[in-house]
Amino acid sequence: MIQFYFYFCDMSKLPNSSTSIFSVMSQLAKEHNAINLAQGFPNFPVENRLLKTVNELLYHDVHQYSHSAGSPNLLQAIENLTLKKYGRKVNRETEIVVTAGATQGIYTAIQALIHYHDEVIVLDPCYDSYEPSIIMAGGKPVHVDLNSDYLPDFNAIEKAITSKTKMLIINNPHNPSGRIWTEKDFEALETILEKHPQIILLSDEVYEYISFSQPHISCNSREKLVHKTIVVSSFGKSLHITGWKIGYLIAPPTILNEIKKVHQFVVFSVNSLAQETVGAYLNETDFDEVKNMYQRKKENFRNILENTNFKLLPCDGTYFQVVDYSEISNQNDVDFAKELTIQHGVAAIPISVFYQNKTDLKRLRFCFAKTEQTLVMAGERLKKI
Repeated sequence: MIQFYFYFCDMSKLPNSSTSIFSVMSQLAKEHNAINLAQGFPNFPVENRLLKTVNELLYHDVHQYSHSAGSPNLLQAIENLTLKKYGRKVNRETEIVVTAGATQGIYTAIQALIHYHDEVIVLDPCYDSYEPSIIMAGGKPVHVDLNSDYLPDFNAIEKAITSKTKMLIINNPHNPSGRIWTEKDFEALETILEKHPQIILLSDEVYEYISFSQPHISCNSREKLVHKTIVVSSFGKSLHITGWKIGYLIAPPTILNEIKKVHQFVVFSVNSLAQETVGAYLNETDFDEVKNMYQRKKENFRNILENTNFKLLPCDGTYFQVVDYSEISNQNDVDFAKELTIQHGVAAIPISVFYQNKTDLKRLRFCFAKTEQTLVMAGERLKKI
């Protein structure tokens, strides 16, 4: 039995991976009856019109397999939305695939395009699904740190590029920091990629409709990038329906065709009722309402935190607020986050877990996609620290 255990461990494809920090902190919050501002999910009801739409469609013939790439109604709605928001005319039949959430889309794209020993550059701090997806494909993750303000260091990015570099993954608006790239950032990125035409860009834009101090610039709107970019979007984030697990990828036909080959063997097709509901709902929704709602929540939460000993960092977009706690404690951020949950009743995510080298800048990420009552209650507890 012992020999089998060690043999099995040697077979692990993800020997350095363990339970996600999001699951760990949410479970800790549950055990200690803490307010969960850790995991990024809303705790308020979804929009009534969406509920009305799903209720109406429930009794229609929408319960069997959908087309593998997506239902025609939803694909058409995405095509319309992309043209309206970004001025990009995409072909719903050859350039869009609906996925079971953005994470599945990212995983599938990497499996389809990354080969053994291909290198993929990821920018730390980064979402924790990137590296495992690369490793599972046989690729090599190459981690490059963002600057301390969480904006890109293009000199470092360019130095990391080798003849084996196949893909660069960017995340904008950025999780966990909430920062948004500027026009100059994209111009610098385009200059680098022009020098290295073999690189595919994977642009994780799941918070694209949640921007505040400056507009979100999508790769969908960048003429120099669209021919080599996979854009990742999430209705879970945009419509605060994270449990529906529905997102989509937009990519050039040659790239998307390879992704579709893998997609059909990962999920084949996405929940048909969810697809038809979102497809119908997109025709009547206004994403400015989503942005304005989160703008109010951000301002309220920042006003609450102004009365605490936490230092606020910039929040350009997403529904995350990063804080510096260095004036409160010298503990490492993982231990401090656990203490905050157990002793003070508020759960957060330590930022160091988003770095390969576990860089600890004494910072935490709070999620403010919560009701006003929840945020006020959390604030009352945080004021006592």
